Amino acid sequence: MSTKDAYKQKIEAELELVNAKLKVLSAKAKIVSADANLKYVKEINAMEDEYAVVKSKLDKLGEASENTWEDLKEETEDAWNSLRANVKGAFAKLKE
Repeated sequence: MSTKDAYKQKIEAELELVNAKLKVLSAKAKIVSADANLKYVKEINAMEDEYAVVKSKLDKLGEASENTWEDLKEETEDAWNSLRANVKGAFAKLKE
């Protein structure tokens, strides 16, 4: 397995976990008051948009040649790190 394939599989697995967490956040947002719910729904929608961006970047990375995928790796990692931090922050807010 190439380094590119291993990297892509790792991020895909982590994206599956984030997708599951986004579903949990959506369910928890339904439980909170209406005002808070609106706030959480906006945040969740933004994170779902980020998720789509990371998924798109990952797809492009998967299509890249072995010689050019490294150029896309940093861009993909930046988007992934942002999404992961936002999901973690959202879970922390719900625990408060």
